[in-house]
Amino acid sequence: MPHATPATPSLPMLARNVTHFMRLLRDAGFGLSPAHAVDALDALRHIDIGARGEVRAALAALVLSGPDQRPLFDAAFDLFWRDPDWEGKMRAMLLPRVDAGAPPPRRSNRLADALAARQPPPSPGKPNPPAREERFTAPLTFSDQERLAQHDFETLTAEEWRALQHLVRTRRAHLALQRTRRLRAAACGTHADLRASARLAVRQHGEWLRWKYRKHAERKPPVVLLLDISGSMSQYSRAVLYFCHALMQSRERMHVFLFGTRLTNVTRALRERDPDEAVALITGQVRDWAGGTRIGAALAQFNRQWARRTLSGRATVLLVSDGIDLEHIDLLDAEMARLRRFAHRIIWLNPLLRYAGFSPQARGMQAILPHVDALRPAHNLDSLFALESLLADDARRPFIATPKGSPHGDDPDPAPARAP
Repeated sequence: MPHATPATPSLPMLARNVTHFMRLLRDAGFGLSPAHAVDALDALRHIDIGARGEVRAALAALVLSGPDQRPLFDAAFDLFWRDPDWEGKMRAMLLPRVDAGAPPPRRSNRLADALAARQPPPSPGKPNPPAREERFTAPLTFSDQERLAQHDFETLTAEEWRALQHLVRTRRAHLALQRTRRLRAAACGTHADLRASARLAVRQHGEWLRWKYRKHAERKPPVVLLLDISGSMSQYSRAVLYFCHALMQSRERMHVFLFGTRLTNVTRALRERDPDEAVALITGQVRDWAGGTRIGAALAQFNRQWARRTLSGRATVLLVSDGIDLEHIDLLDAEMARLRRFAHRIIWLNPLLRYAGFSPQARGMQAILPHVDALRPAHNLDSLFALESLLADDARRPFIATPKGSPHGDDPDPAPARAP
């Protein structure tokens, strides 16, 4: 960090503040490095420090990489450089408030998490306030993360829920790549490329000094998620949406549909950069959230309107539902059979598998079960992260369906799945 010159005695304090501000932006999701703080200090030497607009414009020119980051930058700038009461501002952002009947302002939970992780030290000369337990869960130790990832979504407190959202955002989930039959050029491999090697030998005056190789190309697997948002699935659906948002931000090939009493395509809404804004947009868009369930009718609408457009290219269907449907069981059975013909494979994620003695006895579950390739739990974060390896579809490893008597896959001799 550059040292202060005699003409600017306030530069050391300014340098610390600028560095702290850059760290705050990085914790809030900006892709910054320590070099950005050095560049910011150099830029501030060439402008009028007393002009607030010039300082904002100079810092924004250095850190912004897209127009979608501007609202978050403006909120962080106003909060950091104007109000010294960080804790009060952070609490105001975490807890919505309505004044005089006006709607509350839009909140940035990423900025609130970053501020919670960086509390200012107490001023010298003032007595320390009495110690009290403050459980801001943005900074988590590895043990806390493991413990939180094993908690049931339905048993999470408000603080644990905020910590889970932060953990999903920072982990950046990625699905395992699929191995295809196509070959591509590679530095090494098991398939020698004779044509490329011969062309290289011609350029080297007929000397075969180096071989060219090809290997199997890999691609991101296409995934279609059908998410039940009925009243019994409300907490689990919200957690799965945050996980899907992380996958969408990782540029995964995914389409997301919600169904309760009707089917809703929310793929475009999940492309919002901030997950809280995306989920808020979805809950406002979907009218049957936490309502009833009509799985058969929703699948019929999907099969007729979206199946041919979204299930091409050996796509995998993730059906997230507890399978509790008491109406039109024959329709549910017929539409699951139709979906089976469209999809490469179907994986059923059921939160009820969290119970050790669970057995699918309901009529709706019995109608779904014969048409799925695997039955897996979806009640905590560990079960969602397990999908990253489950969707690999490695050709060298046959895909195994979970037998009916062993929903957790603990049977040492499981029945093989039907051939895709």
